[in-house]
Amino acid sequence: MTVFAPDDLTVVPVSLGDRSYEIKIGPGVLAEAGDAAKALGARNVAVVTDQTVAGLHLEPVMASLEAAGINAAPIIVPPGESTKSFAHLEKVCAGLLAARIERGDLVLALGGGVVGDLAGFAAAVLRRGVRAIQAPTSLLAQVDSSVGGKTGINTPVGKNLIGSFHQPSLVLADTDVLDTLSPREFRAGYAEVVKYGLIDDTEFFMWLERNWQDVFAGGAARTRAIAKSCASKASIVSRDEFETGDRALLNLGHTFAHALEGAVAYDGTRLVHGEAVAIGLALAFRFSASLGLVSQAEADRVVDHLRAVGLPTRISDIPGEVGNADRLMDLMAQDKKVKAGRLTFILVRGIGRSFISTDIPPQNAKSFLEAELAEPVPSFDD
Repeated sequence: MTVFAPDDLTVVPVSLGDRSYEIKIGPGVLAEAGDAAKALGARNVAVVTDQTVAGLHLEPVMASLEAAGINAAPIIVPPGESTKSFAHLEKVCAGLLAARIERGDLVLALGGGVVGDLAGFAAAVLRRGVRAIQAPTSLLAQVDSSVGGKTGINTPVGKNLIGSFHQPSLVLADTDVLDTLSPREFRAGYAEVVKYGLIDDTEFFMWLERNWQDVFAGGAARTRAIAKSCASKASIVSRDEFETGDRALLNLGHTFAHALEGAVAYDGTRLVHGEAVAIGLALAFRFSASLGLVSQAEADRVVDHLRAVGLPTRISDIPGEVGNADRLMDLMAQDKKVKAGRLTFILVRGIGRSFISTDIPPQNAKSFLEAELAEPVPSFDD
């Protein structure tokens, strides 16, 4: 996957034939929103954002659109995972219709993964599909959820079970906005960065081990980490857009993570998505070690790195109760990757050597979870 880097701007292409688009990464790229919408031929743009992001970034985006002669309408939703619901999808769609968004117009998703998934899904179903620009404002969204066209909402049964594939026309990943994130939110996003090294790029994981503090500090290392993550995802999406094959590798750690999020009822005060992913990555490596697929030393190396940056790695790191192994197995049974009632796990033979497995007996997974729940280690805060 070619990455273009003129001056301070890095451009990562996502090659999908007539649905190809670019990810523009760099400081201040949100200022291009107006020119980008104009270049795409839109007359009207609805900016979907949440209350927190609106207070930080909505005004300059609206100004950019208006300066380009675009009719811009904001649609503001509450922050938090609970916003990814049927009720808020209905409200966003009503707002888009009130703003007279037509097929030739644009929905601009300004926010983290929740806004991106919700607004993207609304764009997918409005008038049977209108175009969207993703403007991710969290690290997690910049390296993962804004790229690849997965959109959707949650239900009480499970996460992201209602949705569609709807590729954006452009992704604007403004690195300046990451300075407004809380330390917790930035750390949570970093879990998705680490994931790309663990999937199939040992050298990238080793680079992160050496340079993670520079990534947290900002500057060139941060931009490099974001661009490398986006290029890794773009490469997989380009060859498997609809997750019929190895795109499932992008879900390393997520079968466990989504179950844990469901177990806390998507309560972001207890567990945010990236933290769940960090625990899920640790569980995937420990589960693989328990199956004899990877050495315990290599699993420990991954856990040590996650803990070094301040991320949780054990179920016991989650405040409060999450239920027993049966409860977690029930939640995992609703995972999107389930086929013919069989769980699909992304397992590992080493760092950068992940693979898809559909033949793990459920009892093995349940026994592993029982051991994890019965033998907690001290919290990473201790």
